[in-house]
Amino acid sequence: MRRALTDIAVRWLMRCVTYFIVLVIAYIVIDIVWNGAPALSWTFVTAMPKESGAAGGIFPAIVGTFCLILGAIVVALPLGTASAVYLSEYAKNGRFTRMIRLAIITLAGVPSIVFGLFGLGLFVLFFHFGASILAGSLTLACMVLPTIIVASEESLRAVPIYLREGSLALGAGKWQTIRKNVLPYAIPGMLTGSVLAIGRAAGETAPILLTVAAFYLPRLPRSVFDQCMALPYHLYVLATQYPDADKIRLMQYGTALVLIILVLGVNLVAVILRIHFRKKYKW
Repeated sequence: MRRALTDIAVRWLMRCVTYFIVLVIAYIVIDIVWNGAPALSWTFVTAMPKESGAAGGIFPAIVGTFCLILGAIVVALPLGTASAVYLSEYAKNGRFTRMIRLAIITLAGVPSIVFGLFGLGLFVLFFHFGASILAGSLTLACMVLPTIIVASEESLRAVPIYLREGSLALGAGKWQTIRKNVLPYAIPGMLTGSVLAIGRAAGETAPILLTVAAFYLPRLPRSVFDQCMALPYHLYVLATQYPDADKIRLMQYGTALVLIILVLGVNLVAVILRIHFRKKYKW
């Protein structure tokens, strides 16, 4: 009797905690949508900023955010996937490999400001990239790389061993087995982890604050060595650097709403791809 009551109490406690979290997130999203929707317009999205970013549009910030996300994906996704394949399929399960996995997991939990300082010291100062899209993208790639590796390795490990053994028994090579019988079935999980990492990169302020973000730059970047505006940093500036926040409140909420839509758009693309691969490869 006591065990049954305990199970019921724990189940209801977990349910209440879950509902509370969902309600808090729903309140935040509804508040941003309700207050930011009036600011959305074609002019707001496509126009250049004015008055040090307190008026006008946010087009350079949108373009800059896209450039940083694209650069981080181009660098981190291949490196993360290749590292996960090596750790899961080729590396021997010894002390050195376990140390590498521990280091990767530790790096996944490092605060973003630490990666920002790392990018400032390595890419901006040591390699002389300066405050640029290249330095910011590489810093974001370093930040999301551990998360991509961990998620990709777990997805690869989840693929049943008989798919590998069957392919090897038929005479296929190691790489052919991985490419044909492992990676296709691991892609949905790998995409999920990668999207979570890229979503984190899209909303980070500290790394780009030290490596690329400009306070006010009413023009588009011309090369990877240019500075750029970015939505997270632009939102931070609007929220903290203007004493009369009531006058730009609509601008603040509008920028936050555009950033949420951007992150949701990236997630939606990944969800569509994940559904496609799950239907194509079933096991």
